[in-house]
Parts: sequence; structure tokens; C-alpha cells
Amino acid sequence: MTEIFKNQLEEELNLLSIKLEENQLNKFYKYFQLLVEWNKVMNLTTIIEMDEVITKHFTDSLSLIKAVKDVGVKQYKVIDVGTGAGFPGIALKIAFPDLKITLMDSLNKKVKFLNEVIEKLDLKGIEAIHSRAEDMGRDPLYREQYDLCVSRAVANLSTLSEYCIPFVKVDGFFIPYKSGKIEEEMNAAKHAIFLLGGKIEKVETFLLPGTDAERSLVKIVKNNGISKKYPRKAGLPSKEPLR
Repeated sequence: MTEIFKNQLEEELNLLSIKLEENQLNKFYKYFQLLVEWNKVMNLTTIIEMDEVITKHFTDSLSLIKAVKDVGVKQYKVIDVGTGAGFPGIALKIAFPDLKITLMDSLNKKVKFLNEVIEKLDLKGIEAIHSRAEDMGRDPLYREQYDLCVSRAVANLSTLSEYCIPFVKVDGFFIPYKSGKIEEEMNAAKHAIFLLGGKIEKVETFLLPGTDAERSLVKIVKNNGISKKYPRKAGLPSKEPLR
């Protein structure tokens, strides 16, 4: 089973020009095992079949390299907002160990899982924090402190931008992972992104290996500092997205 896992992961990552060492492949396999084990007692993911976890969680997470070509060589400071079971943040840390990563989730039980993974995989330069994005985005320790903010959280782009752009330094990037056709969603979010100091620079669209699942990485550059009124108080960005 381990060899089948490693072979599939290596084949898919070859398509992204990512080469992993044996110990990194072993960490991905251990991560997969922990995910399946913990998923029996809490709802981390509906995807638990090995081949699907590899493609739809691991390869998908590492596809960030399509939008940030030097993610494997720079010591970027990265925050993963609404990380859930650690996607894309933990996958990025295993593949690109020089990244400094903060994982944030509003559910404490998921943060406990993340800390277990961090400990069992002996990952350094990564932390998991239990918080809401609206609260943490106002904290000077985290506000405008990151080169990159990533998120695979399920929310419309206007809401997600208000959660995420406050964490990004000027000249840094917010890169949400989106599925399916997103032109309408992007057009609806452009003004919100502008209000938050950002601008859509480009979109990388691709199919996940061996599937017809369309993915898009929206590369949003933070051009200006952000007004103190954003993010608004907890709950508002989702109830009343910026227009």
C-alpha cells in the first residue's frame, strides 16, 4: 500500500515539477494515515480513499506552485485561513520545509488534530491557532504580517477576501483555491477586493490529474494598506459580503 501511495504521489507531483525526498513521501503517507484515523471520530473530510486524498488534497494543495513559482525556494511567511484538516498548509510545509506557516481554524477540535499531525510528523516552523479570521485579522501580531495568505475554505470570494487580505503585507499575495467556473464570482468580488487594498493579478486554471475537476488559483496582490474598519466584526463578512 505504501509503495502504491508513493508512486501515485510522485507521478502527480512530477506534473508540477516537484521532487520529494523519501522522508517527505513518508510524511505524506503518515499524514494520510492520521487523517483517516481521526476522521473516524470527527468530520475532517468526506474524501478518505487513498487515491482521492492524494489527488484532491495533496496534489491540489501543492498546485500553489503554479501561481507562486518560487514557493519551494523562498522562506515565505504563509497563513492558511480556515485550514480545516490542514489543506493546503500542512501539505505545503511537508513539500517546502523552508516556509514559515500559520494554520488558522475556528474549530478547536480541528486545531487539536493539526497539532497532532505537526507533532507526529516532527514539523518545525509551523503553528496551529484556534481563532476566527475576523478576530485574528485585527490582532497586530498577525495583521499585515504575511507574504502569502492561502485558503481552500468554502466561501464566496468577497467574503473570503475580507477574511484573508487583512493578513497580507503590502506587495504580498492572497491566493484562494477555487473550483469550477469562477468568472461571475470574481467579477462580483472585484470592488470588495479593491476596498481591501487588493487587485486580481492573474488566474491559473487547470484540471487535477486524472480528473475533470477544474481548479483555479486566483492571485490577488495587496497594493495598499487596509482600512482599520476591515475586517468587520465576526459574522458580518459572511452575512453581508462587501459589494
